[in-house]
Amino acid sequence: MPNHKSCEKRVRQDAKRQARNNYVRKTLKTLNKKMTSEMSLEEKKTLLDEVYSQLDKAAKKGVIHKRTASRRKARIAAYLNKEIASVQQSATE
Repeated sequence: MPNHKSCEKRVRQDAKRQARNNYVRKTLKTLNKKMTSEMSLEEKKTLLDEVYSQLDKAAKKGVIHKRTASRRKARIAAYLNKEIASVQQSATE
């Protein structure tokens, strides 16, 4: 337990920040699961903008690193492009 007022305040601040960061991380994880779930491609394309926005916001707030956000966006885009290509290929056959 902290013995000084400033340390007590620091503990309160850290708890708030931790709760906020956990919420943002959970939201990102949920959006990622939605992207990989069974949805139509149109729904995934509209969800992609929201995922990008949330990743950028999390990086801006410092919840995740800027390069981590960039890497996740690239992987999600690659996943979506791969799905689009497979659908187009199956449609042509």
